[in-house]
Amino acid sequence: MKLFPRLAVLAALLTAPLAAALAQAPLTYTISMDPATDSDAFQVKLELPELKKEQGVYQFAATAPGTYQVMDIGRFVRKFEAFDKKGKPLEVKQLSTNQWQLLKPEKTREIRYTIAETWDTPVKEHTVYRMCGSSLETDHALLNGQTILGYPQGWQARPLRIKLNYPQGWKIGTALTADAQGYYTAKTYDQAVDSPFLLGRLTEAKTMIGTTEVDLLCYSKTDQVQAEPLLKEMQQMLNAAQQFLVQLPVQRYTFLYHFDDVSNGAWEHSYSSEYVLREAPFTPDLAARVTSIAAHEFFHVVTPLNIHSEIIQQFNFVQPTGSEHLWLYEGTTEWAAGMMQLRGGLMPLDEYLQEMSGKIAYDHQYADTTYSLSRLGLNSFSDEGQRQYGNIYQRGAVTAALLDLRLLELSGGKRGLREVILDLTKRYGPDKPFSEKTFFQDFTQLTYPEIGDFFARYVQQAQPLPLAEYYAKVGVQYSPVLRTGRQIASLGASFNGGPNVIVFEQVSPALKACGVAEGDLLVAYQGETITPDNLNALMSKAKAGKPGQEYELTVRREGTDKKIKCKLQGKEEVKRYQLTAMPSPTPAQLALRQAWLKNL
Repeated sequence: MKLFPRLAVLAALLTAPLAAALAQAPLTYTISMDPATDSDAFQVKLELPELKKEQGVYQFAATAPGTYQVMDIGRFVRKFEAFDKKGKPLEVKQLSTNQWQLLKPEKTREIRYTIAETWDTPVKEHTVYRMCGSSLETDHALLNGQTILGYPQGWQARPLRIKLNYPQGWKIGTALTADAQGYYTAKTYDQAVDSPFLLGRLTEAKTMIGTTEVDLLCYSKTDQVQAEPLLKEMQQMLNAAQQFLVQLPVQRYTFLYHFDDVSNGAWEHSYSSEYVLREAPFTPDLAARVTSIAAHEFFHVVTPLNIHSEIIQQFNFVQPTGSEHLWLYEGTTEWAAGMMQLRGGLMPLDEYLQEMSGKIAYDHQYADTTYSLSRLGLNSFSDEGQRQYGNIYQRGAVTAALLDLRLLELSGGKRGLREVILDLTKRYGPDKPFSEKTFFQDFTQLTYPEIGDFFARYVQQAQPLPLAEYYAKVGVQYSPVLRTGRQIASLGASFNGGPNVIVFEQVSPALKACGVAEGDLLVAYQGETITPDNLNALMSKAKAGKPGQEYELTVRREGTDKKIKCKLQGKEEVKRYQLTAMPSPTPAQLALRQAWLKNL
């Protein structure tokens, strides 16, 4: 049709907004869960705007941000179907583990599939971490977006609407907000993955930290842990976090806690975090452990939410891609979690130094000290990288601690790692990534030339960390071997074994004289059955005794159990990889220590 010039302009003005609106029409998901009829799967329906050939492949996630593991969620799909606008089935074809082809995408208006929960569905390899997975039980459910939702290829940036159908009476916890129709809205697929749901028989508590609203929702299998007292115990940590950060960079934050039979850790998100922990009576010790974990996850509101590279900004759900700056996202966060508790008065200096000593010991005893932090980040998704992965929280935190000390020294106690992080938060923010390739140079230009050498030696390479030199700057002594001169009790044996057995590996002459031989199996100590899970507790009990104190072992040899009585032996206590405060620091050391122990 031919239009007059003015009418053509008017038509263009009218149709441009319409075209833009159509281009951003949301993907509408309905997730149904009914544990009474199907206790291990979710039913998903996706209503689609008009597709083109470019959207002819439906993609499930191969991984997700912050997990650093291969997930291959397509393994959990049981049934995948496509329909036209009249409800007529359309042909689909599975292309790969995580991809289904829509053979007639232009006609497809609805996709339906059944997807199994990850917790109770066995897989041969790459088991999904529980805190990053999905679970459906009679009284609760856990949903992480990437374990339930997929998207048409090319539409990762589309807005989403999510409706949840669940048993009556369940509460819901999430960082997302529901609209008037009850749909939870997300700007993109990335935000949906970044916003897990915990539903069910939950308790709930709220507080304000400055201008930030904090919600806590808790599932506890036998109601031993409740939201209100848990949040009360976390209040000091949250206040310390605000002091550390000056101003929390979020208006609302949600903690999601799942207490049950197993403990798998936690997973950070931009505006929430979720925890899968073993249920136990709510004691001060449990509260302290939970708060320590939460301190780490909560600090992720800084990194990677506000400080991240383009690899995190445009996350690749199809092909897992490692970032060289995993040391920043996890190692620095672990350092900050400890420092904000130390500076906030929640943790005395001696306790903080013991925690750092444990991280140094982990690096030396359980990790490959030649494996650099940069290499670990780049290879984090590989099996090789996964074997070293735990060290990002150990050596990564220690390296960040040394970086802090170096910055304080170079600035004369006026600017440490905390201050640089706050500057980086202002420079970047949630929507502006830093360059994966040039970040070390950018950080160096923001600070001092010597920091470039620090990164080259201790992050990009794996040179031995200068622990004694750097900690001495604040009057802290590092001792690779520390003989205390104190006599402690010992069984006089070391152990080895598999998942279900404990084998006497090295046996002292005194223990041999009692009748124990190398190769015997340890069955019980003082009548208590010993397993690999409680062996460390046994060693602690023995160590807490006194040399010469009598005890009873049950050992098994050639299938026969035998009770053996012996006496605890005495040996000199030797501690390794220890950090201790010097009793008489010099004035210069004391001055830098005072700056180190406070928020500048």
